[in-house]
Formats: sequence, C-alpha cells, structure tokens
Amino acid sequence: MAEESEDGQEKTEEPSQRKIEKAREDGKVLSSKEMFVFTGIFMALLLMFTLSWTAKKYLFEWADLFVFESDTSLDDLFIIKMRYALWYVLKVGVLIGIPLFLITMATQLAVGGMVFSPKAMAFKGERLNILKGIKRMVSAKSLVELSKAIAKVILLMGATSYVIYFSMPQILQMSGGSLSSALNQMQHIFPLLLIASLMALAVIAALDYFWQRHQHMDSLKMTRQEQKDEYKQTEGSPEVKQKIRQKQMQASMAAAEQRKSVDNVSNATAIITNPTHFAVALRYIVGEPGAPEVVAMGRGKVALDIIEAGKKHSITTFRSPLLARALFFTSDIGKEISDRLYNAVAIALAYIYRIDKGEIVDEPEIELPEDLKFNETGQII
Repeated sequence: MAEESEDGQEKTEEPSQRKIEKAREDGKVLSSKEMFVFTGIFMALLLMFTLSWTAKKYLFEWADLFVFESDTSLDDLFIIKMRYALWYVLKVGVLIGIPLFLITMATQLAVGGMVFSPKAMAFKGERLNILKGIKRMVSAKSLVELSKAIAKVILLMGATSYVIYFSMPQILQMSGGSLSSALNQMQHIFPLLLIASLMALAVIAALDYFWQRHQHMDSLKMTRQEQKDEYKQTEGSPEVKQKIRQKQMQASMAAAEQRKSVDNVSNATAIITNPTHFAVALRYIVGEPGAPEVVAMGRGKVALDIIEAGKKHSITTFRSPLLARALFFTSDIGKEISDRLYNAVAIALAYIYRIDKGEIVDEPEIELPEDLKFNETGQII
C-alpha cells in the first residue's frame, strides 16, 4: 500500500528531479551500511596482504619499544619511549587510516553521492520524542534490519562452514603434524575463509543497496497535488502564464500598430515629446467637433521616427515629458484623448497654435493630476 501524506493523499508518483535535489540539500541521500562493511573489510584485508611484505619491519620497530639501553637515563627513558610510541602509532595509523578513509568516501560517492548539508547537522527535537522512538523500534524498517542481521549471520556461517567442511581433511591432519606444517595448512585455509566471507558480505551488501535505494525513492514519492504544486513553482501557474502570453501578444500588437501609425503623422496638428523617448502625434482642427485625437504614438525608435516624420511635414513639436508620458499610457491610436487631459492638451495646443502663427510667447507650465504623472516604465510617480 502506498504511503499517505499528512493530508491523507497517497504518495503514488515517482519523485521529480527537483524533489531529489531538495532532499540532497537537506542531507537525505542514499546510503548503505552493509556496503560500508563490505568495502571496509575488503580494504582492510587488502592492506593486510599488501603490508605483509613489510610487516617484519614494523614488528621489529614495535619490539624496540621494549628494549632498554643500559646507558639511557631513567629520567629520560619515559619521554624517549613515549615519543617513539607516538611516532610509531601515527605512522601506522596514517598507513592504515588513509586508505580506509578513502575507501569509505569512495563508497558513499558510488552509492549515493557526497553532500555537505548544515541542515542535516541541525538539532531536531523530534528525535528526543520517546513515543516516536518506540514507533521506530517496532516499525517495518526495524523488522527489515532484523531480517538483514539474521541473513548476515546465516550467510557468513554458511560460507565459512562450507570452507571448513571442504578443508576438513587438512584440518584433521594438523594434530598429527608439526607446528610448522600446521601453520602452512592454515596459510592456505585462512585466505579461503576470508574470500568466502567477503563473497557472503558482497551478497548482503548488494541486497542492502537495492533495498535502501527502494526505501529512499519510496520515501521521496509525491502525491498528485505535490506534483501540481511543484510544477506551478517551477513552470508557473497555467493561469498566470496565459495572462502573460496575452499581455505579450497585446504588447506585440500595440508595437506593430505604433510602427504602422508613423505613416499617419502627416495628418497631425502637433507632436508632444519626452523629448525622444516618447512621442505622441495629435490631430485637432479648431471648429471641428470632438476632442483631440491620437494619430500616432510610440517610444524609442518609433518615437524618433515620429519626430523625423514631423520635421518632414513641418509639424510643430512641443517638449513636455509628463504630458507625453500621460498621453502615451492613457491613450489609444485612432481614439480621442482622455477627458482628464483636456485642459493640459488645450494649453499645449494653444501654445503651438500661437507659435505656428509666428507669435513670440513664453512656454506654458502644464499641470497634470497626480495619478497621471508617470515615469518611463508606466508607474505613477
């Protein structure tokens, strides 16, 4: 039966790559104790056979610890021997410890990868919960661990018993021979015992690896709702993405319309600029009904094109950054301007009309409502 989440939904879906990576960040990676036992013992035996060529040298060095020269002062003897013993232990420890450390790191790297997670070292109060501790002791995982321990004993005893049974004739002959011949017999039997034990441990380690992998992936399984939530977090909500696509399409259509509107600049009465970032071409004929109409507008390259077209057709340009942005962000091409901009535009057009008449007048100060003062991104200042 599939495991259930806290909200009662069954975790039936395979974990996503993001869920696996998040688990690694929390220090939850695949590991196998039996694999460490196998590789550790294998390396220890390999070191034992490898160092057997130099074992005599280290045995003599150890024996030197118990040799006391007659000319050595008793006051200095303890310090000399202690220093010698510490150097000997350090040398042997490095010789044996470094390979065992490296094989341990390599084992974890091969099984589940290496990861350093401060979260995994953080204190968790739930580990001190007695009820949860008892629950873990009687859980299915505990039964599996017990089964593995029993299987380990059976396999190891079976493997070694087979070797002993196979070597029984040589073992029985030891009692009738010399010590030297007995040691020679043991020299042949002992490696067989080690090899048989390693083979049994290899079987246990392989079974434990696949079981731990199954358990690890099973613990990371997700409910359908978790999959949907993760998808929304990584890819975005479908509704939001649809709105973004709609806005992108609207922006694209508006940009195309603005580029096309440059051809209408010849019909304009005046151009309001920012001075170059925005440009809005207005058409208004005194005496005609209706408010001023936007015949062309744009920003950036389109704004420059509108200004150049205005120069070509001798259309007056009036620089008013706030008014240009207000017209750009509140108007549509081919439509009348917002009624809230009537007064500001009327002042600007009156000034342009008088300039076109050849009058010399001061440039007016145009006031806008506070909620129509935009910056270059369309945000209210």
